Amino acid sequence: MTKENIQKRIEELRTQLNEHNYNYYVRSQPIISDYEFDMLLKELEKLEAENPEFYDSNSPTQRVGSDLNKEFEQVKHQYSMLSLSNSYSEEELRDFDQKIRKLTDQKFEYVCELKYDGTSISLRYKNGMLDKAITRGDGTFGDDVTSNVKTIRSIPLKLKGSGYPEEFEIRGEILLPFAEFDRINQEREELGEALFANPRNAASGTLKSQKSSVVAERKLDAYFYYLLGENLPNDGHFENLQETAQWGFKISPDTEKCTNIDEVIAFIRKWHDKRFDLPVATDGIVIKVNSLKLQQYLGFTAKSPRWAIAYKYKAEQAATILLSVSYQVGRTGAVTPVANLEPVLLAGTTVKRASLHNADIIKSLDLHLGDTVFVEKGGEIIPKIVGADQASRHPMALPVDFIKSCPECGTALIRKEGEAAHYCPNEDGCPPQIKGKMEHFISRKAMNIDGLGAETIDLLYTENLIRNIADLYELKKEQISRLERLGDKSADRILKSLEESKQVPFEKVLFALGIRYVGETVAKILANRLINIENIEKASLEELTAIDEIGGRIAESVQLYFSNPENQKLVERLKEKGLQMQLNEESLANRSDKLNGLSIIISGTFEKNSRDDLKKMIEQNGGKNVSSISKNTSYMLAGNNIGPSKLEKAEKLNIPIISEDDFLKMID
Repeated sequence: MTKENIQKRIEELRTQLNEHNYNYYVRSQPIISDYEFDMLLKELEKLEAENPEFYDSNSPTQRVGSDLNKEFEQVKHQYSMLSLSNSYSEEELRDFDQKIRKLTDQKFEYVCELKYDGTSISLRYKNGMLDKAITRGDGTFGDDVTSNVKTIRSIPLKLKGSGYPEEFEIRGEILLPFAEFDRINQEREELGEALFANPRNAASGTLKSQKSSVVAERKLDAYFYYLLGENLPNDGHFENLQETAQWGFKISPDTEKCTNIDEVIAFIRKWHDKRFDLPVATDGIVIKVNSLKLQQYLGFTAKSPRWAIAYKYKAEQAATILLSVSYQVGRTGAVTPVANLEPVLLAGTTVKRASLHNADIIKSLDLHLGDTVFVEKGGEIIPKIVGADQASRHPMALPVDFIKSCPECGTALIRKEGEAAHYCPNEDGCPPQIKGKMEHFISRKAMNIDGLGAETIDLLYTENLIRNIADLYELKKEQISRLERLGDKSADRILKSLEESKQVPFEKVLFALGIRYVGETVAKILANRLINIENIEKASLEELTAIDEIGGRIAESVQLYFSNPENQKLVERLKEKGLQMQLNEESLANRSDKLNGLSIIISGTFEKNSRDDLKKMIEQNGGKNVSSISKNTSYMLAGNNIGPSKLEKAEKLNIPIISEDDFLKMID
């Protein structure tokens, strides 16, 4: 592959993964399996490692997906809640074991735990009393759901016994038992309400309920698996878990210590079928190094600990009948086909729909209406069709042909060269695209407008009060307060947040516009290099592609957006409403080119600044943050507790190693 093709593939993967993260964590409506997501992520990780010049600090490989809900207060985690690396084979587990053995000569044990499939929670205790319950969120900030968690009877509000630290955190998983899941869905069916797709979604939705009484009624459960804090009872993770059981926490009775990787694999094989006898959902096994001191020594990558890995069991399959295919239109105009199936029981839930992704998938499967199809499900999400039984096909069965026109607005669909998806080009007149752009605009990483969500946007659109993002700034209190489920208080909060959003920095406003291929990082690069919206609007293709990390596809998309008269009017209206359309004085004052052309990797922990602050300083001074070492790396900015392999590689490549003080002198 050429560098241009590699960059193009990296950008495609980042776009796909960001969209899947949004579907999974924000909308709770994932459209691909965990396995498919992990394969895409691994491909991106490999490409980024081999091509560090395309590093992006906001790449999906550098972050944890978000499940934040604006209705709750957001609290910063004392210890980041990172995700685990996933494995799907014994060979990958043995590779994991070998990597650890290369990093340490110490003898060590593993701990094997069932990987419960619910919603993650972190509990803080002070003086033996529950102080706060925080969701994982984006790994750095989570939602304070303490009042809801207090209704879960398996969670101690006051600890038993003694010997626990004065302050500590304990991590766990909140779950909905299968029996309770079935009871709730039966009630919802009788009331004519939409059924929960699976226990995980039901647990997540319940935990975010605005009424703690609803949470209490649904009888959630919780299992705990990790203790954090100072002055813990033991160095052993397994031993600490046994201590927490004495304090009143529910831990899995099936957790085991293993002396080597062969015992780990034996544990995994034992639970392959046995897991289906459990009263709650699991989707694999978590393997951790037992010693906390060794865990600390091994440290973390940007997104996961080096001392732990998750093994995921292969997805189950079932056969059923393909009844029809329907089509959904997303924010970008991408049209996704969905198979409607004869209901079939799969992985403990009834499946009625499956994702078909795009026209190529339909063609490769050679699907016909009425086919007996094989459905696969991993991680208790919307499943996918993996094949059809052509031998049993009726001779008169009609083939599934991808639609030619948008199902929402009737516009002829287009498919760009090199892309898998079909698109509706009617971005200014297609309802799902219009509403999707507004949902993107108000989202937390964009304008962060409190009180507005997908349902409210849909309501305002249906009532003909808004047709684009600029219309939001012309809403009146009486228009909002008269709507269903809203009122004066909600109207005041929405209008206040809209007014406050006029102070959101320019780079976030640029991202919020929803220009295709302009994600958070690209928006930040464009804002920092071109200073204001006028410069971006009039920039030529040559000027845009001359900017580091801005390729031809991004440049064309930016030009296409600003050449549209409707978009030009929209931007002018947003200017008139007072949104920030240029870098603020503080950002301009802190800019320099002292690190221009330098690629710097940060490793370890620092005394004067956080890693994020140091990365920001590098960018502000014209430098580039990279995540892996190569011959093109200019400096390693080294703190305490650097991984020995990273240090060895830097020395081998003769990469200059500088301290935090050295770096601060460089930027004066």
